[in-house]
Amino acid sequence: MSMRYLTFALTKGRLANQTMDLLSRAGITCKEMEDKDTRKLIFVNEELKMKFFLAKGPDVPTYVEYGAADIGIVGKDTLMEEGRNLFEVLDLGFGKCRMCVCGPQSSAEMLKHHELIRVATKYPAIAKDYFYNTKHQTVEIIKLNGSIELAPIVGLSEVIVDIVETGSTLKANGLVVLEEICPLSARMVVNQVSMRMENERIRDLILKLSTLLQDAQ
Repeated sequence: MSMRYLTFALTKGRLANQTMDLLSRAGITCKEMEDKDTRKLIFVNEELKMKFFLAKGPDVPTYVEYGAADIGIVGKDTLMEEGRNLFEVLDLGFGKCRMCVCGPQSSAEMLKHHELIRVATKYPAIAKDYFYNTKHQTVEIIKLNGSIELAPIVGLSEVIVDIVETGSTLKANGLVVLEEICPLSARMVVNQVSMRMENERIRDLILKLSTLLQDAQ
């Protein structure tokens, strides 16, 4: 019986590069991916029986939940927002940032007094969960796709819920972090069926990677 391929869905961009760096330290490489001009969508390492493909962050959990990928590497923010049925097995420790409530300093009082305010965000599920279930504050949530910092400046919302890495964009726009919702970083997720079927291979991989991550600390 020939071994089936283990398929990885990687989040395009910096996370994919950092993931491949980590995997290569564990002896998992993919020559095909090194060609920056390639038009290929799926990259294969025949020897290791592994396949890799790149996807947009929000799509990675979908590919994994439906079994199109066995393993996904994606930001915790996306996992929280998408709410898919997956096993989250490893915090990879890179892509570190925070999910925060931000706005002009003047909005701090409104948060304190649980006033009915408008919250602009790319992450409506995270925002709703935080305000309704953690803070027990009724708010109106406005979903935006572009630069969220604009919303409080033009008066669309009192605050925003967004990812903060350095805070320099906020500062440049006269906004501050008012409350921190949670820390974020890249996570490894596994399809529930794959976890049963490929238990040994996947557990070996998790063990290898977690050892590498501990050694790097």
